[in-house]
Amino acid sequence: MGPVHPPDGLAAQIVSVLGDRGQTLATAESLTGGLLGAAITTVPGASMVYRGGVIAYATELKAVLLGVPEDLLARHGPIHPGVAAAMAAGARDRLGATWGLATTGVAGPDPADGFPPGTVHIAASAGSPATRSLALPGDRDRIRADTVDQALRLLFELLREDAP
Repeated sequence: MGPVHPPDGLAAQIVSVLGDRGQTLATAESLTGGLLGAAITTVPGASMVYRGGVIAYATELKAVLLGVPEDLLARHGPIHPGVAAAMAAGARDRLGATWGLATTGVAGPDPADGFPPGTVHIAASAGSPATRSLALPGDRDRIRADTVDQALRLLFELLREDAP
């Protein structure tokens, strides 16, 4: 099968910037099922900055493990930008990291909760969360891979904006 996600410039740059700043990262994943954590940990030196991740595929685990408000899940379901934001904050807080990075959405091939495949919400949080909602094309594998890329891109943009 080969590497899940080869070490690319973006993941390596994130690890480098976090390391230089003495900051850490935790992930919370639903539709990516661990691919985001795998992308980060392919980078040599990731252990200096990556605290760990929670794969909360089942909706109730988003509340139990990450502290996503149950009323938010009841009102909107797991495919919502507010859920991604709460997942990122929960990963950050519960895993003791500077930054939390989260993914939730529909990878397909079938719709879920009335949303078509490719409906994705990502969030990054070191305080007030930044969210991004995406409509990604392609099959299940492409949607999941593109979600990882977009989540890394979001975090990198925030790190650049937060530059000292």
